[in-house]
Amino acid sequence: MDNAGDLEQLRAERDLYRRLLDLGSHDELPAFLDDALGMVVDITGARQGYLELRPKPEAPPVLHVSHACSEEDLRNIRGQLSTGIIAEALKTGRTVSTASALDDPRFKTQQSVQAHRIQAVLCAPIGGSSPLGVLYLQGRTAPGPFPADAQKLLELVALRIAPYVERLLREGRAAATTVDHTAESRARLKAEGLVGRSRALAEAFRQMVVAASVDVTVLLTGESGTGKTEMARAIHQSSRRAAGPFVELNCAAIPETLLEAELFGAEKGAHSTATRRIPGKIAAADGGTLFLDEIGELPLSCQPKLLQFLQSRRYWRLGADVPVEADVRIIAATNVDLAQAVAEKRFREDVFYRLNVLTIRAPSLRERADDIPLLAEHLAAAASASHGRRMTPSWAARSALMHAEWPGNVRQLTSTIQRGVAFALSEGSDVLEVRHLFPDAPATTTPETPTSYQDALRAFQKRFLQEALQACGGNVSETGRRIGLARSHLHELLRAHGLGRGKGA
Repeated sequence: MDNAGDLEQLRAERDLYRRLLDLGSHDELPAFLDDALGMVVDITGARQGYLELRPKPEAPPVLHVSHACSEEDLRNIRGQLSTGIIAEALKTGRTVSTASALDDPRFKTQQSVQAHRIQAVLCAPIGGSSPLGVLYLQGRTAPGPFPADAQKLLELVALRIAPYVERLLREGRAAATTVDHTAESRARLKAEGLVGRSRALAEAFRQMVVAASVDVTVLLTGESGTGKTEMARAIHQSSRRAAGPFVELNCAAIPETLLEAELFGAEKGAHSTATRRIPGKIAAADGGTLFLDEIGELPLSCQPKLLQFLQSRRYWRLGADVPVEADVRIIAATNVDLAQAVAEKRFREDVFYRLNVLTIRAPSLRERADDIPLLAEHLAAAASASHGRRMTPSWAARSALMHAEWPGNVRQLTSTIQRGVAFALSEGSDVLEVRHLFPDAPATTTPETPTSYQDALRAFQKRFLQEALQACGGNVSETGRRIGLARSHLHELLRAHGLGRGKGA
């Protein structure tokens, strides 16, 4: 080391190690990645930077951060995930370097390269030959390609940050699955069918404890597929009526002409199919609980008789001359806005008020995304048990499930897991992989222009929250104060957009 260049290189590497040690003090992955990318951009003289965690090329990204990139820049960079520079780095586990992607035979035919006239690029896999993701640099503040020492520093950072990334990912997964916010309430409920430990589920549990302790009518609300039937069953099994029957009736599954007889029963000859006395669901539930699912679909013609029963616990079978009494608790569920249905004259106001004594909202899967790994584990084990196997989802599969959209909530997740288990069993595998869960999906996904107002609104909201959180150094409390949101509400939004917990949580 007898020349100034070598000495300068040693100093640069020494400073780099010091900065890497400073990075190691982070306890939140988004802030760690953001600082790591900023450091790389600084030491290499790059114009733009992008860092993405993607443990397997076919898996959705776990997290990504960018530096000096517009939305269009991000679309262009992420457009290379399937066939471009980033795909090459992930596939080979080696650094991709080009003085000019525009002239490089490997990449010059790429539409995004031509459209954006991409010149100097460096792209290194994080973690070497088994990459966790990539560090991507584009353009230089100085003319010409990236020099050799810039590539060496980039590779050094990409290699050294991998253990930190693995630790923070591991701690994040552990925190999401080991802190049981439902523990106190779960101890007072028989709710084995409701899997999860999230705050959102815990809030529903707290209300279910109240519902189990008092014998009043309960209305369960929430999106389709959120587990309202299991909630109703748990309330029943945890109540004084647990020894009695739990009877279900889906108000949308039976034709209107037959629903009244199905619910209240019918005397022999009351209608063409009544060849004998039909007891009805209320009679079947005597001493227990009647669960009326999709109550918003109950025909107006049936609602006065239901109202009468709710008021007096007496009802008339179809064709009967005398009333019948029944000791039945009603739990109803709906995924529609009953207040709006009342306003539109599709539902009786008096029936609504009789049902709306104690209302419990079932949280959507978006609100309890932390529960997805636990749900996946539980559902995969249940689906494979009948085949004498114990199947578990891989890390990549759990990541893919957590980052997928679930408009059908737990019901949709359940069918996806069951289908995936079938594919895995056909291969003789005991591990559920991404390809089993999403066999028809492309290997990677590229952000697209929003297709609707709601899509655009969600994209804007996510970007706004990212920028606000970044401006406050990841501190959730400070972010909430600056943008005028309660911390609890902000946490809900951050979870819904997959933005993590932040600091100051």
